[in-house]
Amino acid sequence: MKNSIQRETMVEQRVIYSLETDHNIIIIENVPARVCLETGDRFFSPETVEKLQEIIWSQTEPVRVIETPVYEFHSARGFGREAAL
Repeated sequence: MKNSIQRETMVEQRVIYSLETDHNIIIIENVPARVCLETGDRFFSPETVEKLQEIIWSQTEPVRVIETPVYEFHSARGFGREAAL
């Protein structure tokens, strides 16, 4: 049996956090997180989660507003069984 050494695959990064609520999408930029290099999973400290909740619930004026197109998945033709629906 080999004795392998587990390498650290988590790095500190700034990420974009998004949340859909009441038909609105909220985007918060530059959120500190530990990100797994292998899976892309993001982990937030309890303090960061509290700050995210505060930002979301406070409904203060955002730094900017963006417009983005929205598509229905079933509108894409030619993809398996869903295309026949």
